[in-house]
Amino acid sequence: MVDTPRALDGIRVLDFTQMMLGPLCTQTLADMGADVIKVERPGKGEWMRAMPMIGQFVGGDSAAFHAFNRNKRSVAVDLKHPEGRALLLEMAKNCDVVTENFRTGVMERLGLGYEDFREANPKIIYASGSGWGAGSWMAEQGMPGQDLLIQAMSGLMMNTGRSGDPPTNCGTPVADFAASQALAIGILGALIARDRHGVGQKVETNLYSATLNMMGQENFAVLNQDITLERSEAGVASCWNDAPYGAHPTADGWVAIAMCPLEKLGPLLGDPGLAEMDAWAERDAVKLRIDESTRKMTTEEIMALFREADVWSAPIRDSAEAMEELVRLNSPRLVEMDHPKAGRIRAIANPVSMSETPASLRFVPPQVGEHTDEVLGEFLDVERVSDLREAGAIG
Repeated sequence: MVDTPRALDGIRVLDFTQMMLGPLCTQTLADMGADVIKVERPGKGEWMRAMPMIGQFVGGDSAAFHAFNRNKRSVAVDLKHPEGRALLLEMAKNCDVVTENFRTGVMERLGLGYEDFREANPKIIYASGSGWGAGSWMAEQGMPGQDLLIQAMSGLMMNTGRSGDPPTNCGTPVADFAASQALAIGILGALIARDRHGVGQKVETNLYSATLNMMGQENFAVLNQDITLERSEAGVASCWNDAPYGAHPTADGWVAIAMCPLEKLGPLLGDPGLAEMDAWAERDAVKLRIDESTRKMTTEEIMALFREADVWSAPIRDSAEAMEELVRLNSPRLVEMDHPKAGRIRAIANPVSMSETPASLRFVPPQVGEHTDEVLGEFLDVERVSDLREAGAIG
């Protein structure tokens, strides 16, 4: 039986990334078949391994590490060791992509910047993700580039929540996610450019730019319509939308309603007077009036009513409810893995479906340096690997 080909079979990535931005990017490539070689500190590995989620670890590593590091092989190399540096530049001669998301300037100081790798391999694609972007005043002043701080600086926290509330962050690292996918798209574009035009290049993105881009419609309005975005006092979920748009209470829970004309929604809720209101100018009053009607029905009752009338709506669930459903349905949205320390674990599967070259699971998240000998054996002879270990350059 012939294995199904994968979209990025034959692409090799030398991966120096850590935390979320970089590892989610390279996991996306790995799921599609790229050979991602994760370079980690001997002994400790990348920082994310040691950051417990809800005060707990899974098989000795952070749940966040497991979430973003499947389908990778780990090698333990000391980046500050001269022979370790030389080894990585030598490996790059047989790699297609180098990825990193250290603070701006760190890789250059280690002698592992774009120019160093380009000298080793002129067609290398060197992909960098940072917090603020090289050359920005934030980077030059040494501001830490972390998701929450980007949400704060970009305007996102002041666009979320209700008027009068403190600035409100999103419940997951959306800046990291946006930048991870932007970097993956940049790498894929650069691979096509290399194959079509014969050039390697440097690809860069940053959390701040990716978040501003994610807020493109709101920012366009601010730039071009001479307005100030204001949060709703009653709880309309967006500075951008009129009512209804957000969470509404039911007799036993909550329901989300999105963008339904009031002339349609009013009669459904037994309040035809809603149709006479201005969904933008009176959006707070509209929100509160809809609340009065939805409180009289259970979530199940209101969802049955809305499904019949094709109203854009959904019951509001917590993460446990959403995950329980995926497990119960044995959903392809989940991937299951047998981990050597944690046992059977589940993670969210790659969201992209490809009919001829599907994503697949090949490796569980690796132990620190688990594949050092295996990977280096593909680049070096046994004696050289032994010499490097004896010199302390590898783990």
